[in-house]
Amino acid sequence: MEKENWKKKWYIIIFQHHTRKGRLFDEILLILIVLSVGVVFLDSMKNLHDQYTTLFFLLEWGFTLIFSAEYIIRIIISPNKYKYIFSYYGIIDLISIIPTYVSIFLIGSQYLIIIRILRLLRVFRILKLVRFTSASLYLIHALKHAREKIIVFFGAVLIIVTIVGTIMYLVEGSETGFDSIPTSIYWAIVTITTVGFGDITPNTAFGQFIASLLMLVGYAIIAVPTGIITSEMAMTRKASKKEDANIECKACGNQENQQTALFCNNCGSKL
Repeated sequence: MEKENWKKKWYIIIFQHHTRKGRLFDEILLILIVLSVGVVFLDSMKNLHDQYTTLFFLLEWGFTLIFSAEYIIRIIISPNKYKYIFSYYGIIDLISIIPTYVSIFLIGSQYLIIIRILRLLRVFRILKLVRFTSASLYLIHALKHAREKIIVFFGAVLIIVTIVGTIMYLVEGSETGFDSIPTSIYWAIVTITTVGFGDITPNTAFGQFIASLLMLVGYAIIAVPTGIITSEMAMTRKASKKEDANIECKACGNQENQQTALFCNNCGSKL
């Protein structure tokens, strides 16, 4: 019974973000994530790394142990453990702690590059912030629903840059930097995205005409994925409002439990 009560209390704190304790937990975790990423940034600066090596080492292990405890507790109290472990959040939570543990077993100068890569992987902790923004959930759902449209869109863009790149290779030739079709396609991608590095430029009148058209097409193309994703986000938000009806707790009569809640946020009874 005590074990079940412990699980209920921690479930409310960790998973039910609308409760007072849940909000406090989220705020503390949010601060820890930002601080841990800040330590990674500072540790990448050679002068600071050499001066505060021990401090950065202790801070990193402190953050890692806290996030490890959070990860283990989430697994224990989760109603569907495997679903959490293999979910987006579960994978990100695991990736955020693995590098520090793996670096223990890599000793010697031959592993310095691997250790550096593992240290940089700790930046993935910033993805844990997605959990705390409701707007990001709408974006994730929108991207899932719009993935087929987005794939078709990028397929069309790929066809355009391939055709234009091939034409520019034939029109301009190697004298102006278009010495191969892949290089010409690279130029087409840079141009259609309106980046324009300027490392390769067309010199012929016809080539410049094609470049001008491609730039105009690029401005139009930017609006297409934005419209698709915005439309899907609006539909997702509208659907979620219909599903957000609260559940009443039979034990205490509390009517402020979310539709997805498993336990009452007032008395902790199972819903």
